[in-house]
Amino acid sequence: MPTVAQLPAGKALTVQAAADVFLDSLGNPNTVRNYGIGVGKTAERLGGGRPLATVADDEVGAALEQLWGTAAVNTWNARRASVLSWLSWCGERGHDAPAVPGWAKRLGTPDSETPVRSKMAVDRLIARREVRLREKTLYRMLYETAGRAEEILGVNIEDLDLAARRCPVKAKGAKPKSRRRGKAREDFVLETVYWDAGTARLLPRLLKGRTRGPVFVTHRRPGPGKVVSPRDVCPDTGFARLSYGQARALLDEHTAVRGPGTGWDLHEYRHSSLSHLGEQGASLLMLMAKSRHKKPENVRRYFKPSPEVISELTSLLAPGDARR
Repeated sequence: MPTVAQLPAGKALTVQAAADVFLDSLGNPNTVRNYGIGVGKTAERLGGGRPLATVADDEVGAALEQLWGTAAVNTWNARRASVLSWLSWCGERGHDAPAVPGWAKRLGTPDSETPVRSKMAVDRLIARREVRLREKTLYRMLYETAGRAEEILGVNIEDLDLAARRCPVKAKGAKPKSRRRGKAREDFVLETVYWDAGTARLLPRLLKGRTRGPVFVTHRRPGPGKVVSPRDVCPDTGFARLSYGQARALLDEHTAVRGPGTGWDLHEYRHSSLSHLGEQGASLLMLMAKSRHKKPENVRRYFKPSPEVISELTSLLAPGDARR
């Protein structure tokens, strides 16, 4: 079990001190060893003695590029994930920590396909005690809506129709309604996603009476140097919207078995949802309506029936009374 660690207070937290305390908080020796490489070398590259609050996001990205920019994809993902977990951990404890910039993206494994998780695996992950309510709700909502992670993370409480179990989202490639610059969300054509009982049970518990602001928020306020849209901050608590990178790091923390960067990806919920619906007999047109894809070939890439379903289908070809 991870130990409870207290970050130094009363003076500027240095990069090295933040790294040391984070690594000390990890209880599993294998996790410490895997995270230690990424966190330790990145802290050294940034300058261990400087205050953590003075480090810019782009400096973190530059350090990752310099250290592992030419490494194998899995190595890059693992080191990036460890640094992301470290900085998110510091931020969750109220320190003004930088973030891994958006341009330092997690890379897809060459020639690999997004895996489909079984419904049992999805249910078991959400049922685990160490998975917090915020993550339980996010994972269930991603699975039931078959929505993209960016769409669901971008939803605000005002958008929710809790009674009808639906809400509008700004979809990937959403068409603008006007040509003016600085378009707001309302200036785009929105699409609707739908959820069911699992999400409906969790959402009210997550919101706890909040009526405005992002559905999924961090546990800290934005740092003084961060420029954040009013839509991305809860007006009641001041907490910022949970970012894709933070949500990805949390999921990796819950599912990684071979070190950081080896866990599930948020996009797997969308693939799993559509595959399970297809296995239950949903037609191509219904899958397109659920996923909001415009081209049938794109939906076919998402539909990956399990070996068990293929085996059951194949049994229909058995000769004579062999299936009895």
